[in-house]
Formats: sequence, structure tokens, C-alpha cells
Amino acid sequence: MALIFVLSAESSPGPQLPAFTRVIAHFSEYALLAALWVWALLPALGMRAVWAAAAISFVYALSDEYHQSFVSGRDSDPLDVVVDTAGIAASLIACRFAIARGAVGSRR
Repeated sequence: MALIFVLSAESSPGPQLPAFTRVIAHFSEYALLAALWVWALLPALGMRAVWAAAAISFVYALSDEYHQSFVSGRDSDPLDVVVDTAGIAASLIACRFAIARGAVGSRR
């Protein structure tokens, strides 16, 4: 989350890249964030960790776009939140399947 915050605070996110590169980056970073939250919360919450990870990741995506609205050279784009949410959803679906198949177990 700190890395996302630091990268969002940069006024220029780097060289001009094609739009699909930014979409892939948003999707991937929030998919990873959600999966890490599941991994961290699974021992304490069991399957409820998936819902907690979804909520935490989605709220962070919203707050990240709000944060970007204050950074010069950046703008807040609701489409980014949509892409972030798609990454979160894809990751959590994969996590649910992994947990159901026993690939990831609760350490409780």
C-alpha cells in the first residue's frame, strides 16, 4: 500500500506508455494487494478474509484516486477504480478457488 501511495504521489508517472500498460499496471497491483490481504487475514478470519480483503482493497483504490486529485500533473479517473476493482475481483475469485481446493490453508 505504501508503494502504491508513493507512486501515486509522483507528478509524472514515468515515460509516456500506451494506455493498456497503465490498465495492466492498475489491474495487477490491486490484484496483488487483494491477494496479500487474503493471505494476511486468512488465519484469523477464515473465508471472511476474502470479503475483508475486498473491502480494504476497494476502499484503498478509492482513496488512491482521491489522493491523486491533489497531485499536480495527475488526475483522478473513475475508470482507474473500475480497473482496480476488476483486478481485486479476479484475484479474490482465484483465492476462493485456491482455498476451496486446499492449495491455501488456514493456519488456525
